[in-house]
Amino acid sequence: MHPYPHLYTVQASAGPAGDVPVSAAGLPTLTTAPPAEFDGPGDRWSPETLLVAAVADCFLLSFRGVARANKFDWHALECSVEGRLDRVEGKTQFTHYVVRATLRVPAGADESKARELLERAEHVCLISNSLVGQRSLEPTVVVG
Repeated sequence: MHPYPHLYTVQASAGPAGDVPVSAAGLPTLTTAPPAEFDGPGDRWSPETLLVAAVADCFLLSFRGVARANKFDWHALECSVEGRLDRVEGKTQFTHYVVRATLRVPAGADESKARELLERAEHVCLISNSLVGQRSLEPTVVVG
């Protein structure tokens, strides 16, 4: 890993209407638009869906690292994140994130260790740690 601080640069440019292309060096451009809840088309990534996707992605990648560090054998991790957007003191902000995670482990795996590692992954996720909303994890471990 590179020493801190890390710097991430993203560009966006658009006119008064239409999609907003978001790009970063060496990465494919994403086409974004407001979500349907803000009268957008609802068929493109939006800042809101990108933020919630970042929580899901970071949780999964964090679990990979935690499991690897603990030499924990697993088959698959499925994750769904629900982000609640609300008005608080006159500001629109995400107030709560629920991570629903289903971890598939081989027969004979230690289920309590699996849950502990899921909780640790949620705790170390740098994206979640950077947000102000409340967080909760709803883990499920499937053996076999």
